[in-house]
Amino acid sequence: MSAAAAIVSVPLQITLSRRIAVGILVSRLTNAHGVVILHCNQAIDFVEEVSRLPSGAGVTDAIRRGFDRFGIESFALVNVPKEHEVYEDVVLAVHEPAALLETMRDNNYFHASPALRHCGSARVPFVWKDAPYDRHRERRVVEVVRLFADFGLLNSIMIPVRSRDGGAGGAWLTGRGVEITAHHMPAVCLIAVYAFEHLRKFASRLPPLAKSALTARERDVLAWAAHGKSAWEIGEILGIAKRTVDEHTQTAMRKLGAVNKTQAVAIAMRDRYIAL
Repeated sequence: MSAAAAIVSVPLQITLSRRIAVGILVSRLTNAHGVVILHCNQAIDFVEEVSRLPSGAGVTDAIRRGFDRFGIESFALVNVPKEHEVYEDVVLAVHEPAALLETMRDNNYFHASPALRHCGSARVPFVWKDAPYDRHRERRVVEVVRLFADFGLLNSIMIPVRSRDGGAGGAWLTGRGVEITAHHMPAVCLIAVYAFEHLRKFASRLPPLAKSALTARERDVLAWAAHGKSAWEIGEILGIAKRTVDEHTQTAMRKLGAVNKTQAVAIAMRDRYIAL
């Protein structure tokens, strides 16, 4: 199969969760062209820009610029809400559409969002409408689903994110005619992960947590994963079994607080454990 034929395009309006997961894996076939590395370097530029900001001010504009290169026009970074939390506790950053968010705020719909709830357990990006709920028993959830349908946003993308202090949340992304391809997704995830933690740090004023040091072998495994290598390929390169590679990956994920390998790579790049 040619590299061009291997590209899995993931338009927001037709994306399925399985296509996103497959697309991330298929990106291995196109790394020789440097496209994945290019987009990840663009995401690193975003990380460096945001890290220089002395406070949360200006972060939303930086996020907008970071996502804009992928055609993302509207976004929100939000915490998975706890009981009694209100809009101000949940929303960390938002860029359009104002009318939707005002309705969510005025009706306290964040607690009834099936997609935001699903971010608490999901391990890979998913389409908003694919979040599970009981349409027969969850009346308020049905109201939220109808609201998103009215705005034409059922096919928005949700990226589950975790912070080092244990916080769970999600990045909601949408845009007219935007494509998030297999090449784009790692960089988009990196932007979402870093922005989420940066905003939480300033919102909560929590002291930064000490890093759980990765071993040299765990860094090697993540570094090769960042270049699109499979577990079997990494094992061949490092002279270890695929099972051992998987064990190093799981350990690194646990230390970094990541929910999947893609997020572990993003966090490791963010924290300068590895570099492309």
